[in-house]
Amino acid sequence: MCGINGLFYFDRTRGVAEETIHTMREVGKHRGPDDHGVYVDGNAGLGFNRLSIIDLSGGHQPMSNEDGTVWVIFNGEIYNFAGLREELIQKGHRFTTRSDTETIVHAWEEYGERCVEFLRGMFAFAIWDSRKRVLFAARDRLGIKPFYYYTDGRMFAFASEMKQLFSLPEVPRQVDEEALLEYLYHRYVIAPRTIARQVWKLPPAHTVTVTEAGVSVKRYWDLPAKEPRRISDAEALAEFDALMSETIEQHLVADVPLGAFLSGGLDSSSVVAWMAKQGVRQIKTFSVGYDSPESELPYAQMVAGRFHTEHHPLTLKASDFQGMLPHIVYMMDEPVADEAALPLYFVARLARQNVTVALSGEGSDEVFSGYPIYRMMLALENMNKVPFARLGGLLLERLAPPGRVKKYSRMLGQPIEQRYHGVGTAFPKELLRQMVRPGAAAHDFSGAVMEAYSLCQGLPLLTRMSFVDIKTWLPSNLLVKADRMSMANSLELRVPFLDHKVVEFGYSLPARLRIRANNGKYILKKYMESYLPREIIYRPKKGFPVPTRTWFRNDLAGFARETLLGRGGATEDFFERSLVEQVLTQPESRDQSGQIYALLVFDQWYRRFVKAAVPVAA
Repeated sequence: MCGINGLFYFDRTRGVAEETIHTMREVGKHRGPDDHGVYVDGNAGLGFNRLSIIDLSGGHQPMSNEDGTVWVIFNGEIYNFAGLREELIQKGHRFTTRSDTETIVHAWEEYGERCVEFLRGMFAFAIWDSRKRVLFAARDRLGIKPFYYYTDGRMFAFASEMKQLFSLPEVPRQVDEEALLEYLYHRYVIAPRTIARQVWKLPPAHTVTVTEAGVSVKRYWDLPAKEPRRISDAEALAEFDALMSETIEQHLVADVPLGAFLSGGLDSSSVVAWMAKQGVRQIKTFSVGYDSPESELPYAQMVAGRFHTEHHPLTLKASDFQGMLPHIVYMMDEPVADEAALPLYFVARLARQNVTVALSGEGSDEVFSGYPIYRMMLALENMNKVPFARLGGLLLERLAPPGRVKKYSRMLGQPIEQRYHGVGTAFPKELLRQMVRPGAAAHDFSGAVMEAYSLCQGLPLLTRMSFVDIKTWLPSNLLVKADRMSMANSLELRVPFLDHKVVEFGYSLPARLRIRANNGKYILKKYMESYLPREIIYRPKKGFPVPTRTWFRNDLAGFARETLLGRGGATEDFFERSLVEQVLTQPESRDQSGQIYALLVFDQWYRRFVKAAVPVAA
């Protein structure tokens, strides 16, 4: 796990300055404190920060082929590198290291742009081929590893984190107000867009080729747009067992200490169970919780006891949030209004004191349909078959008090494209259009979701919801949070449920193997009955909860008000003050903590990266 950055000038006569690459690299040094390197060849330059995981002595980057004509910088892990290395050796390629990075160099030589098709893992990399004068870069299929870029016709700059691009004077620090609306609605900005004008995210499963003639972005993989498989329960469980055993085994390869996050929920507990099944001894596990009912520490302790792990728990308080929010927002790099970033940051910091690599359960809910909202949408679909469902919904909406009943009544009679835009939104559309400037309010901030729906038309409802979440929520929220909070602590986080073969398997399952008897993730729960207590498998999902509703009503009420209504912040420049005050009132009948958190995150990001005329380094 590392950090990459680079620069390419379209004018061949303009040379890249080595100190410019170093400046970009220095901003991202938390991603790789063990080693660094720079390579410059005329109008192209590559920078690298290394967190050493495999081949500790021989994996220095930028890394080249035998004659120094092809150079690579790589962030991630290629889990099938050993087998791929042998195939390339048989084709005549000579290796000088044991690093997975070197397989990318030789795969490029052998297969060109198709090299990404042979890689199984999480990755963002860039290759400079001096013979062809081509800069080629790619991002993994699910978007586990980040890749940001800026281009203006004179230059193409890229980096693992957006703040590295902001170190270049040519890159403007301006808010894209249409993206701001999208952020306040979804809680994140969907690729290829970012919150910053003219800065882009390379979407998952895409490559970008840069030459002096211009920039070309292409997709190389996608979820299959076809009906679910016909497969029996027994066949699915056997296939699941073989696939996950292989995946976990690959994810355990490391030359450094390795552990696991353990929330006490099904997903992280399953990862620990598989590690034990693979024969890992003295597993180190890490958990965070609170002195409140939201805490899952007792469940984590239960699983730790079952597998005799070396367990490290941590209890967080409201003061931890207030003191760390500016740092967490800075490290998050782009605003993502997911409160789970707080415990994730602290559990990563705790883990890094003991290990360099941690496995986590991210992705299981999207792949195997674990979110309760999926079941609600299926129930609404059945209710929509009743005559006059839309009329009944509108009547019930008028009569119901604010809350879940009113929210779901509004959805009765609506097609899935209108009622489901992701796991959870922050601000309702009608409030957003009043809250922001009129010009931006005209923007269709659900366009990216509609585009995702258009690509899976005709498929079963559950398959379509999974497709949308894997395209939007997963790479633009969940994986941004996972990457930044772990790398802020120089910790490599591995997510075996998001191995692309596991994703393809889960996505292809019929609905009965995902949701049965009101249980999401049915196949995972059924499989884990042999390994985990039923109270872990079948208890209600909590999803890394944070007691922000209580905090913003009590300990943090003054902090939120002073921050959002104080001088020099986002409210002054973007929002109607009276409506921000309305959000801050937090009536007892409604939980507006998510909206408050979304405003706080953007405010802190805006103050740090746009408003303040200060360098971007922490």
